[in-house]
Amino acid sequence: MSFSIAGKTAIVTGAANGVGLAIARHFISEGANVICADMDELKLAEEFGANPDMDILPEADGAEPSNVRIFAGDLRKKLTIANLLSATLDAFDRVDILVNASRQVAASDPLDPDDKMVEALLDQNLMTALRLSRAVARKMIAQAEGNDDRGASIGSIVNLTSIAAHRTRSNLMAFSIASAALEQMTRSMAVALAPEKIRVNAVCFGSVMSASLRESILNDSTVRDTVIQGTPLGRIAEASEVAEAAHFLASDASQFVTGQVVTVDGGRTVIDAVDTVSH
Repeated sequence: MSFSIAGKTAIVTGAANGVGLAIARHFISEGANVICADMDELKLAEEFGANPDMDILPEADGAEPSNVRIFAGDLRKKLTIANLLSATLDAFDRVDILVNASRQVAASDPLDPDDKMVEALLDQNLMTALRLSRAVARKMIAQAEGNDDRGASIGSIVNLTSIAAHRTRSNLMAFSIASAALEQMTRSMAVALAPEKIRVNAVCFGSVMSASLRESILNDSTVRDTVIQGTPLGRIAEASEVAEAAHFLASDASQFVTGQVVTVDGGRTVIDAVDTVSH
């Protein structure tokens, strides 16, 4: 059993900000080849030290390409997904890990007949992950053909969801629906892909300093204390703590783990619901 992901190739979406950025950085530090994907090309270039006109990051001495590539595009578009997978194969020849960290948190009005946020968040948070998972899974299966060791896992898919799937706040209805749907997709895909030895799991988090929680705190100074008071461990976790959970699920240390939703929330969901933002 090994926690190592060194030499494996991972696609991490939502890699320009928050938890996705933390996961990408963590995987890079652990020696994985990482494709950092996001819509925000300039932020990707800023975070990973790339020339925004190039998709290859040089080493510090400028000699050889590093184990990092950036990819900018709107993954709600099917062609972008195909291009992302092509860019991954061009750079590293294979894909072993997919982390679906691209997500949007937005308020919605359950009583407004013109509110389209449920459809928008299902498209962004659920359908993007589903389409990319399908494409990556097909590639994982193809690259494993002829491999005699079919008892071992040939790939790992990790989805990021939220405790909003289990906590009810009317103004987060759309986000809650999309989060719950992503958890059920995780379980369904895990069963569908188990015969192919591809594992599918999720990390459900709350009380974590994500990009959305950071924005909420900036907009309302009381949010930090409210979240801490509603968290049994009494603090807000760093995004890197979610990255460590994703690392476990991506590594061979979790070879017999599939269809699971691992909760990283400092105990938020094991106590009575409180009127606290779910991020």
